[in-house]
Amino acid sequence: MSRIFLAGATGVLGRQLVPLLVDAGHVVGGMTRSPGKAGLLTQLGAEAVVVDVFDRRALIDAVVGFAPDIVLNQLTDLPDDVRKIADHAELNARIRTEGNGNLIEAVRRSAGPRYLAQSVAWELPAGPDADAVKELESTVLAEGGVVLAYGQFYGPGTYHEQQVPEDPRVEIGHAARTTVEHLDVPAGRVVITD
Repeated sequence: MSRIFLAGATGVLGRQLVPLLVDAGHVVGGMTRSPGKAGLLTQLGAEAVVVDVFDRRALIDAVVGFAPDIVLNQLTDLPDDVRKIADHAELNARIRTEGNGNLIEAVRRSAGPRYLAQSVAWELPAGPDADAVKELESTVLAEGGVVLAYGQFYGPGTYHEQQVPEDPRVEIGHAARTTVEHLDVPAGRVVITD
């Protein structure tokens, strides 16, 4: 049993992960920046941790206070409407750079938890989001962490609920189960696809 601090616990993948982690016997601190989502996390079996990843001091205090064995970064800042993804490129890039950096600093200030972070298994078009993915992956690997590079999600709650996207892809439930199975993999980059 591990204590797992899950950043992005109310996201599409996070909502799938929390019950799987709890069922596997882990204690989950589910992070959300929205106080209104704390109840959902409690229903899913997590201890709700309400903190904004961009509030560095509060985030460090929250992570250190939870005393995790594992910090699992599943944060993204994506719109509900897939047609607006381009409008969110800067926001998603910020969460992958500044947000990831704040989580890494929290890991450094804690008692040596493992660090795993979400990335993508495909090449993004040149721009801020692609640059942010490269920065995220290099900083995670430099810390001896694990990059979880997922294919495009499909299934309930994803952008591809009705239609299977092109490769690389991964069904959301399969992505969650595979993540739980990879919590103790050696440092490096793990590609999670169907």
